[in-house]
Amino acid sequence: MVSTFGSLATAYSGLAAARAGIDVTGQNIANAGTAGYTRQRVTQNSIPATQTGFMRGTAALAGQGVSVDGIARLASLTLDVGVRVAAGSSAYADARATALSALETGLHEPGKDGLSAKLDAFWSSWSELASHPDDPGAASAVLGAAGTVASALAAGSKAVDAQWSSVRGTAAGQVTQLNDAAKQVADLNGRIRTALASGGTANELLDQRDQLTEQIATLAGGTTRTNADGTVDVLLGGNPLVQGTDARAVALGGGERLADGAAVTLTWTSGTAGAVSLSGGSIGGALAVLAPANGNGTGGALAQAAASYDAVATQLAATVNAVHATGTTPAGTTGTAFFALAAGVPAAQGLSVVPTDGTGLATRNAAGQLDDSFADALSRLGTGPGAADTTWATFVAGVGTASRSAATESTLTGLALTNARTQQQSGAGVDLDEENVNLLSYQHAYQGAARVLTAVDEMLDTIINRVGLVGRG
Repeated sequence: MVSTFGSLATAYSGLAAARAGIDVTGQNIANAGTAGYTRQRVTQNSIPATQTGFMRGTAALAGQGVSVDGIARLASLTLDVGVRVAAGSSAYADARATALSALETGLHEPGKDGLSAKLDAFWSSWSELASHPDDPGAASAVLGAAGTVASALAAGSKAVDAQWSSVRGTAAGQVTQLNDAAKQVADLNGRIRTALASGGTANELLDQRDQLTEQIATLAGGTTRTNADGTVDVLLGGNPLVQGTDARAVALGGGERLADGAAVTLTWTSGTAGAVSLSGGSIGGALAVLAPANGNGTGGALAQAAASYDAVATQLAATVNAVHATGTTPAGTTGTAFFALAAGVPAAQGLSVVPTDGTGLATRNAAGQLDDSFADALSRLGTGPGAADTTWATFVAGVGTASRSAATESTLTGLALTNARTQQQSGAGVDLDEENVNLLSYQHAYQGAARVLTAVDEMLDTIINRVGLVGRG
């Protein structure tokens, strides 16, 4: 016959399995609000019946209970990869959109604080002077409007310089975060490998590592590769940032200031030296914004903006000076410049007004007589060919278009990231309703196993203490 004592072991295995299920379910419920936590489940298998020589010929044998084989972590590698890819793309788009939005806001266009309005006021002041060439007030208005234009160009150019330095400083801080995250992943790799090799579980450590690899993807894009020993490698541009328990470091180099005109680069500081190729991430977005200007206008947004400010200042000085030099000042001087460009600084920051009062304006002809034709010609420079206004308008329109495009891309990649995380959480996130159902199920299983144990105990009591007592007086 089947050993009755064996039924005790079967009942006990049921108790142990139900208790393990309750413990794991309690862990899930306790961490329902923990960021990055992945829900867990007990993995169990039925223990088959053992055919012994003594039992051979028995028609049917029950199994020997249940075994708890481990605690599974309900994560999906495919969905995790999707989240990391989406995080890198979203962070890259956000970095560009934020920079372009700030640049567009700083232009103050359209509006009374924008350069367009100040240029219009400058040309209008010349028109007023053409109508009243002998009016000192009109001459003062020209000088005041010119000074306002020069100040606006300088302020705009300096604001772009400051924004460039700010973006570079932020990128430097993100590089530090990247290096720290890489070290932590390498450390966790070692701890996870040790835990798995000893037959233990490392689910909470895996959660921590997944959060860090997503952080790395957000900062620099890249990919991960899972190894047979439970470790992961993190790759940037196909080269390992983390390999097993070893982490490499990267550093920000290249241009320190916008005026340097040099590219800002991310390079490896150990192993094979060279530039790091980034496929996304906020650092990648920052490097794109910080790129130097080029001749076809497709360089970094901030460097192109600075170049546009300089182009407007240069054109303005050249066109105004060309006409102003043809007139004569009240002192009889000809060929005088109205604007000057300081050497050694960006043109927009070095533009200044040469005349200090009305006596420096060329409002007379060679005979020394007042002549409104010079002021009238100057008033029409804003709409002429090669006008600084046209260059500025083209630049403003380009920034607006780029900003809207970047904002749209940021929105779309943000939605893709939200969708990827939703899919990930549908499998890995804790559902309290489901956990409560599981808790009740394990509770009833525990109660059922306990009843089996009680029944077997009563059977054994009958066999041991009561068999053979029937009929005794």
